[in-house]
Amino acid sequence: MSRNNRFDVITIFPDYLTPITISLMGKAVQAGLVDISVQDLREYATNIHRSVDDTPYGGGAGMVMSPQPWGEAIDAVADRDGAPLHDLIVLTPAGEKFSQKLAEELVNCEHLIFACGRYEGIDHRVTEHYQSRSDFRVREISIGDYVLGGGEVATLVILEAVIRLIPGVLGNPDSLREESHSMDDSLVEYPNFTKPALWRDLAVPEVLMSGNHAAIAKWRLDQAVKRTNRIQQQTGE
Repeated sequence: MSRNNRFDVITIFPDYLTPITISLMGKAVQAGLVDISVQDLREYATNIHRSVDDTPYGGGAGMVMSPQPWGEAIDAVADRDGAPLHDLIVLTPAGEKFSQKLAEELVNCEHLIFACGRYEGIDHRVTEHYQSRSDFRVREISIGDYVLGGGEVATLVILEAVIRLIPGVLGNPDSLREESHSMDDSLVEYPNFTKPALWRDLAVPEVLMSGNHAAIAKWRLDQAVKRTNRIQQQTGE
């Protein structure tokens, strides 16, 4: 197994990551193409109640996740993996926006560690500490302009986007080249159709059944441009 197929997820809700056992991710694990481990943050808490949060300095609503268990957990998975460089992904609404381009960067990393924050987030000293270490790269990532209950959903999104790029995971590698955000950095994917040719009085575009590959390619490009323009108009981008 190559080094860039190793993933560790640290969370207080390990069961939240059960989707990694099904669909493409599950098949990739079963085939030995990837190795995903889920760590329970509470196992690294030293207090009798195994609590991993406390009130924020300076006041304010909510609780902040304590640095001690995070430091212990991250060090443990890094030491166990033994890679010379670890990429720590901190999921936060304040992070850089996740994209297909970023997924293509992450698939080449040696060892990805996902820190799934909860409550008001993780004590920022955790990020600062690992940013200062030569054996770590830290990336704060957001999957969109909205707030979730925690980083687990965001981690699943990133895992699926990254794992499907690993050679051998997709049955047909040509699929990667024809998808939205892959066939052209500026275009989304064209609409797709399958049998039957007529469904509820809606017909498949004739050009797709013509066998004229040049005409089909032009139609698909035109449709991708129209879809992209419509989305940009709706979002104001």
